[in-house]
Amino acid sequence: MTTVGDLTARNASFASAGFERDLTINPGGNVMVIGCVDPRVDPGHVLGLANGEAAIIRNVGGRVTPATLRTMAMLSKVGQANAETRRPGPLNLVLLHHTDCGMNDLAAFPGLLAEYFETTVDELDAKSVTDPVGSVRTDVEVIRQSIHAPDYLVSGLVYDVRTGAVEVVVPPTQVPID
Repeated sequence: MTTVGDLTARNASFASAGFERDLTINPGGNVMVIGCVDPRVDPGHVLGLANGEAAIIRNVGGRVTPATLRTMAMLSKVGQANAETRRPGPLNLVLLHHTDCGMNDLAAFPGLLAEYFETTVDELDAKSVTDPVGSVRTDVEVIRQSIHAPDYLVSGLVYDVRTGAVEVVVPPTQVPID
C-alpha cells in the first residue's frame, strides 16, 4: 500500500530534482486530453506527454458530459486570462477512451448513468457506454456540436489496455465555426 509518507518522500525528490519552475498555466503543447480515471490509463504516461505539455481532464470513462463541458469553459477562461503564455496555433483536444473500461460495469445501473450524463435512461443507448470506439465517436460529435471556435482541433483515440497501443478512431478535425 502506498502511504502519504511514501508520497511526500517522492515529492521531496521531485521538488529537489524534477521541479520545473518555468512552466506556464497554459499547456506548452497546446494539447488538452480528456481521459478516464482508470489507473491503467494515465493519459500523460500512455501518450508520452512531458510535464506541462497538456492540460488533462479525467473523469469516469473519459466522457464528455455536461460537467466536462463546464470544466472546459472554465479552463478556457483561465487560458484567456493568461493569453500571453499561450503558444500560437490550434488547441488539440484529444479524447482518450480505452478497452475494458469500468463504464461497462455501470451499464447495469442505468439510473446512475443517466444522472452522470444528465440525460434520461431512454437516451443512454446513444451514449455507447460499453463500446469505446462508439463512445469516442459519440463524444467527438458532442464536442463538435458544443464548441464553436476556430482554434480547436478534436480527435478521438482508443487505448487498448492489453497491448498498450493507441488507435486513432477520429483523426484531428477542426470544430465547426459559428
